[in-house]
Amino acid sequence: MASILSTTLNVTARVAPGLAGRAAFALFVKPLGRPRVRPGEAGTMAEAVVGRVVVDGMSVTTYRWGDGERPVLVVHGWSSRVSRFAGFVEGLRAQGRSVVAFDAPGHGESGGRATTIRLQREIIRRLHQRYGDFSGVVAHSFGVLSTFFALRDGSDGVGGGRSGNSGIGGVRADRIVGIGGIADFDYLAAQFRGNLGLTEAVERALRGHVQERLFPDEPGIWPRFDVCRDPGEIAADILLVHDLDDDVAPPAQSRSIARAYGARARLIETRGLGHRRILADPGVIEAAVDFLAEHASARSEENAR
Repeated sequence: MASILSTTLNVTARVAPGLAGRAAFALFVKPLGRPRVRPGEAGTMAEAVVGRVVVDGMSVTTYRWGDGERPVLVVHGWSSRVSRFAGFVEGLRAQGRSVVAFDAPGHGESGGRATTIRLQREIIRRLHQRYGDFSGVVAHSFGVLSTFFALRDGSDGVGGGRSGNSGIGGVRADRIVGIGGIADFDYLAAQFRGNLGLTEAVERALRGHVQERLFPDEPGIWPRFDVCRDPGEIAADILLVHDLDDDVAPPAQSRSIARAYGARARLIETRGLGHRRILADPGVIEAAVDFLAEHASARSEENAR
C-alpha cells in the first residue's frame, strides 16, 4: 500500500501539483493512532481539572493542576498525549507549582483527526490568554517546534514589538525545557518524504498547500518554523534534553538549538532512553523540574525585596 501510495503521489505531483499537495497534506498532519493513558499515569490525570476550548470548530481538551499564577505549560509531541508527562506534573506539583496542558487535535481526548502547527499556536495563545504568562514550558518532540513558533509570533500572528520575558508581543514564558526536540520544519518534511519515498515535486506541492491552506495571510512563513532563527527574539533560558539513541529526532536537532542560543541554552544528552522513554526517566524529570524551579525561586526573591 505504501508503494502504491508513493507512486500515485509522485505521478500526481507532475500533472496536478495542487491535488498532490492536498493528498500529501492529509497524510502529513494525521497522527499515527491515539495511545491510551497508561496505568501509572491515570492517577495524575484523574486529579486534573478538565476543560475545553474550541479551535477551528474542534473541541480541544485542556488540563489544569493547581490554580496558582504563572503556571507551567506542557506541550506533548506527535502521536502522544499529555498523560505521558505525569512524572513532570507530579514533580512540579510537589513544589507547589501549577500546570496547564492540552491534548492536541487528533490526540488524546481531543476531537478531530489531525493537527497542525497553526492549531498548536492558536491553542497555546488561548491558554496564555486564560492563564497569563507562563513561568515555564515543558515540550517534547514536535511540541518543541510548536512552542518556539507560538513564542516567536505576536498575538496578531505576524510579530510585533518586544514585550515581556520571552516571545514577541503575544505568548510569553520565562524558561523552556525541550526534550527530544525538533528544530525545524525542513527536517519534518524531509523525513516525511523519505519515509514514503516521495519526490521533491511532492514536497514542493505539500509546502505550497501548507502556505495556501494554513497561512494565506502570512507570507514568508517558512523561516518562522526554524527554532534557531533569530534567537534574540526568544529571551527565555533553555534546557535541552536529548537521547543519543533517539530514532525519531536525531540529537543534531537539539545540538543546533544549543549552538544558536549559546550561553542561554544548556544541553543534556542521555543514552538508552530513545525518543519516548525519556519522558518517564526520573533523572530527566528531576533535571527539568529543578531547572524550572531556579527561575521561580529567583523571581520570588526579587518580588520579596
